[in-house]
Amino acid sequence: MKNKGAIACGHPETAKAAAQILNEGGNAFDAVISAHLAACVAEPILSSLGGGGFLTAHTAEGQNIVYDFFAHTPHVKRPLTEIDFYPITADFGETTQEFHIGMGSIATPGSVRGIFNIHKDLGSLPFSLIAEPAIKLAKAGVEINSFQAYILDVIKPIYQHDHTCFDIFKSLIPNSERKLLQSGETLKCLDLADTLEELVKEGEQLFYEGEIAESIVKACRENGGLLSLADFKNYKVVKREPLSLSYRDYRIFTNPPPSSGGILVAFALSLLKAFNVNEIVNQTSSYFELLTLIMKMSNKARLDTESKQYTEIGQHILDEAFLQRYRKEVADNFSFSRGTTQISVIDSYGNIASLTTSNGEGSSYIAPGSGIILNNMLGEEDLNPHGFNHWRVNQRISSMMAPTILFDDKQNAYSLGSGGSNRIRSAILQALVQLIDYQQDLHAAIECPRIHYENDLLSVEYGASNKEAPDDFCKGEKKEYWNARNLFFGGVHAVCSTKNGFDGKGDPRRGGAAIIL
Repeated sequence: MKNKGAIACGHPETAKAAAQILNEGGNAFDAVISAHLAACVAEPILSSLGGGGFLTAHTAEGQNIVYDFFAHTPHVKRPLTEIDFYPITADFGETTQEFHIGMGSIATPGSVRGIFNIHKDLGSLPFSLIAEPAIKLAKAGVEINSFQAYILDVIKPIYQHDHTCFDIFKSLIPNSERKLLQSGETLKCLDLADTLEELVKEGEQLFYEGEIAESIVKACRENGGLLSLADFKNYKVVKREPLSLSYRDYRIFTNPPPSSGGILVAFALSLLKAFNVNEIVNQTSSYFELLTLIMKMSNKARLDTESKQYTEIGQHILDEAFLQRYRKEVADNFSFSRGTTQISVIDSYGNIASLTTSNGEGSSYIAPGSGIILNNMLGEEDLNPHGFNHWRVNQRISSMMAPTILFDDKQNAYSLGSGGSNRIRSAILQALVQLIDYQQDLHAAIECPRIHYENDLLSVEYGASNKEAPDDFCKGEKKEYWNARNLFFGGVHAVCSTKNGFDGKGDPRRGGAAIIL
């Protein structure tokens, strides 16, 4: 009988690590840490100890808490002309996106301190046991699957730039001198395995006050970076009360301000409360027109509430008077005639873990001798909406990541979240609408085609206009159609516990995998 729990994430090896921990008697938090460490090997473009993230946790005792271990801005700025900072273009096939990389794009990483804090507060097994699956995987190597090969190809300029990084990820196929690993090749991470073993022995101090911090700071000082020893030593994990809201008969807990993803999802759901969404035929023009308007209003609200001085979005976006103004604008315009990964774990004890982590796309630099790819959070346009180098010093970076937990009135429980930069909030919103308004199961809710509205462009995933002719689909909008599922539209990996048992679904857009125990 399958009664130990469920895992959904971005790679089968990530899921196996979590499953091993649950099988050995660990709880959901032990499992999610083990999965994150394994993801640094199996999903190295999306997950790294050189990045950061958030955990939304519900404990068996009924406590709800968010661990914020996202990247932090440096204590000191330097002029852009003095730092190693430059653009590259990522090619998704249907569209392109510009990212900035280099030593000057690296913010203070939070992942290592985050997982040690989570383990201290919520873990039940020794850290050595939790790290074991990732260490074994890093030594033995992981076969590159078609999705990981695709991601590498999308952002290949980053992983080809620095020779240390390229040496790790280069293809060994004959006559492929500048190519990165291809599907079917094996990635071994021996330096990372050694680092994980040292972290087991020495703890987080190795990363923040020991030789890893010292080597990164030295490299930054010599090669146009920004990080100092003070940035590492003073980094703190912040524990927050989750943003809590009700939608229909569900109670939702998600990532609160200063990060913006969770509160923008809450804002969108608050607007949708005024509509009987389930009376609109799913996946028709009316359904997508309504969601497009909601996304437009969310984008507008974000700009209305963020000052030009880079003030983070605040709780006031959910004030009733503010909401009512936007509800009216939606109602006046609608008629019924529309480098991130997620790990979700739920266990038999009643613990629920929703973990979203990101390394951006990576800065192209490896922490010397460690095998750890360092982030490019200061080069992410989505995280720097008022321009590069306009960030405030010594401040937690606002993120779109919104790991989410929800309960219905029958005590069914769900854990979900998504990767995908600015598409995170639209992916989570659409999954929630499918789960709640249309009462879809996890599989149907995640498989459902998606849209995303941003910068006056409506991106439409394959199949979204199947029920009506394209000409009748969101008239007047500039549209871009995608011919197949794509990681561009996020990756919602979700698990649930219901009266029928556990279930899980990994998003096929991001190589998702699920294991039910």
